[in-house]
Amino acid sequence: MNTRPKTSSAEKGPASLIAGPWPSYASFRSLPERERWVLYGSAKAYREALENQGLIMAEGYDEFVRRVTGELEL
Repeated sequence: MNTRPKTSSAEKGPASLIAGPWPSYASFRSLPERERWVLYGSAKAYREALENQGLIMAEGYDEFVRRVTGELEL
C-alpha cells in the first residue's frame, strides 16, 4: 500500500508522466550494506525531487521501493 500523500497537479501545475527507463541499482549489490542504504536514500530523494517538480512516475511508489530494495538486496 502506498502511504505517501498525493498532491494534486493543480497545486504544482501541469504534470508529466515519466515512464522510465529507470536506473538499475543491481550493480551496486557488492557494496557494503551501509553504502547500499545510502544509495537507497539517494534514489528516494531523486524520485521525490522529480515528483516535487510535478512529474508523475508510471512506476508506483510501492513498486519503486520493492524494485530498488530488491536490486540492492536490502
